[in-house]
Amino acid sequence: MSLFLILTAVVTLLAAVAAMSLRNLVHCALMLAISFSGVAALYLQLDAEFVGFTEILVYVGAVAILIVMAILLTRSGEAPEKSVLTSGWQAGVLVTIPVFLLLSWSVLHSTALPAPGAAAPHVTVKDIGDMLMTRYVLPLEIIGLMLTAAMIGAVVIAYKEVAPSSTTSSRQEAARTATGNPPPAIGNAAAPTPVAVCASKEEGAA
Repeated sequence: MSLFLILTAVVTLLAAVAAMSLRNLVHCALMLAISFSGVAALYLQLDAEFVGFTEILVYVGAVAILIVMAILLTRSGEAPEKSVLTSGWQAGVLVTIPVFLLLSWSVLHSTALPAPGAAAPHVTVKDIGDMLMTRYVLPLEIIGLMLTAAMIGAVVIAYKEVAPSSTTSSRQEAARTATGNPPPAIGNAAAPTPVAVCASKEEGAA
């Protein structure tokens, strides 16, 4: 196991923990992008070129950027006042540690590891790109249209409409202006009663 692989795994794990524990959503999204980049680097270390480059293009270049755009459009990047951890996080830790140890023991003592596997097919990224641009170009375009529609839908959902209270108040103000009724008094002063308005009109006529 190389030193670069160990450093990549450590950085990926630390970025994933930071994405779950930071209070600012923008910082969480950036840590998530770093975690995705670390996973892509691990795939490239294992000679899985297509999966590694797909991780970079799809998750780092599309999903992480879409998350950041959604956070900025909804203006929800401010740090919450409450704690990011729930009240039962201790129970979650107590459950996670035994599950991790059990899975580690199962992987290390598995009988399938020493068995020789089949020879890996020699497929390069260039061959996959040629297939995507020739034989599978129609599914690729359909996926691109679906991602574009998803981005437009996220923008439409995040768009802030005018609050109903402000719309109602503007309509009431326009109705008062059309009928000639004075607006209600602001503060401690009481609004004029209909009797007072009629008396003032009679005095003006006299």
